Amino acid sequence: MASEGAAVRRTRAERAETALETLIDVSAAPDRLRRVLEQALVFAGAAFAGVYAPGTDPAGLCLVESAGLPRTLYGLRDGYRAAGASPVAEAHRTGRAVWLGPAELADFPEARRTPSADFSVAVLPLGPAGGGCLLAVSEHPGGFGTDDRACLELVARAVAVPASIGAAEAGEPPPADRFSLAMDTGRIEVGDTILRLFGIGRERFDGKVETLLGLTVPEDLPALMSVVEADHMSIGERELEFRVLQPSGPPKWLRLRGRLLSSGEGRPARLVGTVADASTLRSDVTDVARVQRLAAALAMAGTVKDVGKAVVVALRKPLQADRLALAELENDRLVVTVLDPPEPESWPELWRSEWRTEWPDAPVRSMPTLAAALREGRSRIWPAGSALEPALAEVGPGGLAVLPLPAGGRMAGACLIGWDRPHDFAPDERALLTASAGLAGQALLRAHAFDAEHELVGMLQRTLLPRRLPRLPGAVAVARYLPTTAGLEVGGDWYDVIPLADNHVAFVIGDVQGHNAGAATLMGQMRTALRAYAAEGHAPDVVVTHANRLLLDMETDLFATCCYVDVDMEQGTAWCVRAGHVQPVLRHPDGSTEIVEAEGGPPLGVLTRADFPMTPLRLQPGTVLALTTDGLVESAEADIDEGMARFAAELAAADPGHLGLVADALLTGAHRGDDVALLLMRYDGMAVRPLRESWTVWRVPEAVRHARRFTRRTLRTWGVERDTLDAALLIVSELVTNALVHTEGQVRLDLSMVSHRLRLAVADGSPRSPVKPTSIGWEATGGRGILLVEAVSATWGTVPVSGGKQVWADLVPDAGPPLDQG
Repeated sequence: MASEGAAVRRTRAERAETALETLIDVSAAPDRLRRVLEQALVFAGAAFAGVYAPGTDPAGLCLVESAGLPRTLYGLRDGYRAAGASPVAEAHRTGRAVWLGPAELADFPEARRTPSADFSVAVLPLGPAGGGCLLAVSEHPGGFGTDDRACLELVARAVAVPASIGAAEAGEPPPADRFSLAMDTGRIEVGDTILRLFGIGRERFDGKVETLLGLTVPEDLPALMSVVEADHMSIGERELEFRVLQPSGPPKWLRLRGRLLSSGEGRPARLVGTVADASTLRSDVTDVARVQRLAAALAMAGTVKDVGKAVVVALRKPLQADRLALAELENDRLVVTVLDPPEPESWPELWRSEWRTEWPDAPVRSMPTLAAALREGRSRIWPAGSALEPALAEVGPGGLAVLPLPAGGRMAGACLIGWDRPHDFAPDERALLTASAGLAGQALLRAHAFDAEHELVGMLQRTLLPRRLPRLPGAVAVARYLPTTAGLEVGGDWYDVIPLADNHVAFVIGDVQGHNAGAATLMGQMRTALRAYAAEGHAPDVVVTHANRLLLDMETDLFATCCYVDVDMEQGTAWCVRAGHVQPVLRHPDGSTEIVEAEGGPPLGVLTRADFPMTPLRLQPGTVLALTTDGLVESAEADIDEGMARFAAELAAADPGHLGLVADALLTGAHRGDDVALLLMRYDGMAVRPLRESWTVWRVPEAVRHARRFTRRTLRTWGVERDTLDAALLIVSELVTNALVHTEGQVRLDLSMVSHRLRLAVADGSPRSPVKPTSIGWEATGGRGILLVEAVSATWGTVPVSGGKQVWADLVPDAGPPLDQG
């Protein structure tokens, strides 16, 4: 019996060793580690097997790969402290195997029993101490037997963490086709090949994953987000195909393969993997099928470049041509719009001499053979060795095909196809070329008109919307705009973020009725007007009231809706004003959402006497404010209440730590029958809050003395030094005196300090700014006040405030520790 047992043992160990040697031979396989771990399930009877290795922090051990049942069934974590008392840490530190049965596991509170039976754990070091370990779980009543242990030792010797995982964990730059994404920050390291697939240059890439996600087709975002969000993944491999948008033409299919790695403490840390081009071209198709595909592609081609790319895909590779050029005919000049290949060295010398801009153009008269083909209006083919002028002979020394492109009773251009080696033109190829020429000519003429209109619309839209959002104190904001796909007319949706005085920021979103040039023009005027009224220092309801009066005075038949939110970044409070617009939505730090029941007024431009009440809002750090237009929440299939409920639910499910990804997710599946504008702001709270005090200056004989006493008392409380205090008292005396002497109405003195910068400001009811005199004679009794302010302050200036102005001056002490302004 003993010999029979030994034979069985040897047989199982030999089988395991043979299987592992086979896997070692394919060490470059991306799933090698997982396949090695699967041998522990097969030969050692393990229910779970995983590898723990040092991660980015050498003080922690991370689960880098696993196989079998979920680790959570056994209370196993995805990371342990290397200096801790866990069996994983002990095997890692000592380099000795740890074998634990159910009784020993009772000493570890994080380990819990499966519903069916007790279990045992084996932890084997991977080589010398400090190299990580292999952990295996057995549900057999007796745990791991002698045979099982021998097989586990073979698996441990075969396990090696792939170099790509180690590089990603160490923060080293990934290879050209690989990426490494930090799940907690959204920062991603990307190889140059991947950036080329996304169509973005290294110099333009900011290292944020949302920048790449913004280049994908919106319909593919949900599936892609399920891969790049750690909360929805477990340790292991992931694979996904998705599409990225191209500057023109159809989207490109890419394939992502990734593995999620852990950084310990139960938190997934990094996704590493590859992205490759998944596009394929079938070569076993008939010429009839090629013409059908070209017709379908040209029907979808909107621009001249789209037409050119469709022709290149349909003709160059199937015909095995070396060159293809598509050119438009403009005033007896052939203007090339597509060259494949695009390098100048691949084309004739005459073409290179006319290489004026991005593409060459040349007079048709310099190529008599081409001019004759265009006059005749039919395709011409010249085999190798034909007597042609150099400008054409160098395009196709092994054979040349010239396809005039007729459209609308005239020649829209020409397509030139050339071969370097002698090419035999079969009859079916001639039919293919002739059919393709007619299709391309019509598409080229249509695309030329489309380009002109599309460029005008795009230029107008880019001009009317903000190019970028400002950096905000204590908050982050992102915006998105999706034009309607129903036609080319520009819409009237707009958004804006307006920094105001005293760390206030106005967030504005609006929608002008209609989709035409009139709506776009009015949208630009309303955005400019609201920005101007806000900069004057008016309250939110006054800003919207002024905009309503302006729109009525313009005597237009159009109206506009608007939502205006003024946020105090220091206090975390806000005032919301609605003018016929959809309600704002708040996502609170606990993940709950609230559709704000803000009392609203009518749309702008409807009623002369309209009230626009203000609704107070309270923002805790971590709160997200979401403003959108009705194009995102209303459609023919769903009313606005259903859309708002869906919008709030999607906002609640999003991660506010990646605001750009939140915006992209909210736009996924948006109804494109109307324009969509979206503005998101996450309020984080200011790390340093300024010190502020104000004083109303009464028009009494001792007014200036009272203002100086208030200033002295306040600045001493703030700990301002004597030299700065003296300069501040002089500035306050001059500014308050000027306001009392030269203006009427209320005068207010405002003092504020941020770090070392002290601002002294005096507001009055006159919009007229003080004028600095160019010269003052010795006998003059006044006019020196502004000169004194300029002399003692670091800088000074004026700003309009609610019908009047504010004159301010800044003082910056030379030394001293920053004040405690918490």
